[in-house]
Amino acid sequence: MTFDPGEVSKASRFHALMRLVRIEHTLFSLPYAYTGALLSGFHVTWKEIILMSLALLGLRTAALAYNNIADIDIDSLNPRTWNRPLIKGAIKISDAWWLVVVGSVLYFVSAVLLNIWTALLSPIPWLLALAYPQSKRKHSFPHLHLGLTLAMAVAGGTIAAGGDEANLIVLLERIPWAFFFGVLFWVAGFDTIYALMDYEFDVKHGVGSIPARFGIKKALDIALAFHLIAIALFGLAGPLYGLGRVYLAGWFIASVLILYENYLARKSLENVPKAFNLNIPIGLILTLSAIADKLLGGI
Repeated sequence: MTFDPGEVSKASRFHALMRLVRIEHTLFSLPYAYTGALLSGFHVTWKEIILMSLALLGLRTAALAYNNIADIDIDSLNPRTWNRPLIKGAIKISDAWWLVVVGSVLYFVSAVLLNIWTALLSPIPWLLALAYPQSKRKHSFPHLHLGLTLAMAVAGGTIAAGGDEANLIVLLERIPWAFFFGVLFWVAGFDTIYALMDYEFDVKHGVGSIPARFGIKKALDIALAFHLIAIALFGLAGPLYGLGRVYLAGWFIASVLILYENYLARKSLENVPKAFNLNIPIGLILTLSAIADKLLGGI
């Protein structure tokens, strides 16, 4: 059996593209849109599920590709990020720009096909997501910007599900705001913890972050405060949106893991990667327990 070098090159390039857009992060964000749709109380169709999934896939692809392009100057200097595909030359910048274009087209077309309100409001999440790389150059709170970006998936799910049934005022009222802001503060908290790994680099190069602005100890306190707010808001979402024991169990487990994440980070900065990785199960537990509870009728 012989290997075709061209095929190996194509496979390597495809792998590099997947690393660039981190497809697993996109899949991780989908349940937030589904949760926003189900907690809104609107009837959700398969068409809406498929289109909101495609919209999120497109938006995340465009945003992550653009983030790598915009941060190439910073990433090339940071020891933690020097091996990213664009820095190593595994893919061309032109390839990354194509991902931005294709992802954006997929996002906007899906938004237009959903309903009039998703079409009209679609530029807002797009601009917010693509503006993230600039936030760390403008202020010390890019973690809140990132949290708002992911929380928009919750709002987008509501508008995708109800845009054909209600006017804009009703749609805004039906967004599960407790869950929305819970996501915002939870993400801001874990991104603050994640930024501890770049503390020295950010201070030296003037990159905005809470650790760089306030120091490691205060950053850990701020992250914990964000997470306590998030736990309270996620807990409040239960009675507000008619969720029952399934969600309550998920909320309890997720809350324990969030607190454990903070404990690990406080115990040693070497634990930050391990602490950060807890957020995938935390997010899945929160969203899937809410979805399961709704589908089971709020047991």
